[in-house]
Amino acid sequence: MDLLTPQGGAGRPVVLVHGLMGRGSTWSRQLPWLTRLGQVYTYDAPWHRGREVGDPHPISTERFVADLGSAVEDAVESAGEPAVLVGHSMGALHSWCLAATSPELVAAVVVEDMAPDFRGRTTGPWEPWVYALPVEFTSADQVYEAFGPVAGQYFLEAFDRTATGWRLHGRPDKWIEIAAEWGRRDYGDQWREVMAPTLLVEAGAGVTPPGQMRTMAETARRA
Repeated sequence: MDLLTPQGGAGRPVVLVHGLMGRGSTWSRQLPWLTRLGQVYTYDAPWHRGREVGDPHPISTERFVADLGSAVEDAVESAGEPAVLVGHSMGALHSWCLAATSPELVAAVVVEDMAPDFRGRTTGPWEPWVYALPVEFTSADQVYEAFGPVAGQYFLEAFDRTATGWRLHGRPDKWIEIAAEWGRRDYGDQWREVMAPTLLVEAGAGVTPPGQMRTMAETARRA
């Protein structure tokens, strides 16, 4: 399957890598200005490609990084130069891990609201909410009611559009399993191995542990 969707622009490849429960389509509002910076591609990560679209591999960060690497490699070969990776949350983690393991593919990394060490934090408080989500929302108002105006718009862009509403584009148990791995692992070594220039963007009301993104800036080779 084609892992990247071209979105316009020209020049250096810019690959947009979404967060947990997101999708490549959630970047639509940023495309008008991003396409002025290069040839922009969006990407759908495994377990985010449709509710009935599985993956033959166990869930792991390494699986995500390998899949992203295959996608980025295609863009790099086409352009003849390495790519800029713009990663949101989960996508930021996978982007910097790819930059660490395959530096020849990555010209720069933008890290939006992600930290390397969530050890000790569990998905427990989040699980009842995720499992309570309906498989399909019958109206946009129902989505906004569940998520609020900002996140609601995000999920309207991410969910599968059906004849009767908006359907979850993955399975909640898989999304929980993805997040649970972060509570057991520290990705600081991978971060410190990144040779490419990096830009860190911390959200005002994000989920990263306090101080970690500042430490990332202090320990990065080229932040």
